[in-house]
Amino acid sequence: MPGGRLSQQERQLIATGLADGLAYAEIARRLDRPTSTITREVMRNGGPTAYRADLAHRATERRAHRRRTAPPARPRTVVRDNGRDDAAVREYEETFTTLLMQQGLPKMVARVLTCLFTADAGSLTAAQLVQHLQISPASVSKAIAFLEQQGLIRRERDDRRRERYFVDDDVWYQSTIASAHGIAQVATTARHGVAVLGPGTPAAVRLENIARFSDFISESILRAAEQVREILHTKPATPLG
Repeated sequence: MPGGRLSQQERQLIATGLADGLAYAEIARRLDRPTSTITREVMRNGGPTAYRADLAHRATERRAHRRRTAPPARPRTVVRDNGRDDAAVREYEETFTTLLMQQGLPKMVARVLTCLFTADAGSLTAAQLVQHLQISPASVSKAIAFLEQQGLIRRERDDRRRERYFVDDDVWYQSTIASAHGIAQVATTARHGVAVLGPGTPAAVRLENIARFSDFISESILRAAEQVREILHTKPATPLG
């Protein structure tokens, strides 16, 4: 696959592909580029609905100019096992971060959460996050505050009195439960519309069908989440390493 930055022509083809409703993987195949390259390019420049090739190209040129004039950055510190392919790990982190952004998380929050998820210990200190992500302590602090507020992480002090941030094993369970309750709220609101618009009218029938569908989905998610919750606490059969 070709290396280097995307050309202006490639960005125009990306814009055309998005307008045609193509998936990132298909656009990547046509350009002979990794799917993660296309995903990062689109998400960094407005997302699939706001991406513009000319603006994206100018933004990239500005970033490149800033990098050329900025002092050399410190080497990236890897906090995971040395036996892993560093480049592959970084690419996976970017892919997972993009996924979390598509679910609605701010970029910096998504980067911090990805870093915690992919750490074997499931926990890191603020200093480790700063070094690995090459961001400021203030950015880490804001992201941590957001994640704590959402109940996605917890903090504890280690034996050296440093704060460590942990991803709880139940994060996905709690997130799934919250999503199910949100769908149930859709059902409640839709049924309220049935009374307002008048039972039997086309709009009311449509809303009643939405309510019934949402009830079923919500109840199914809640039941399934309870049935398989223990999967989130499964430990490796043999010690790592």
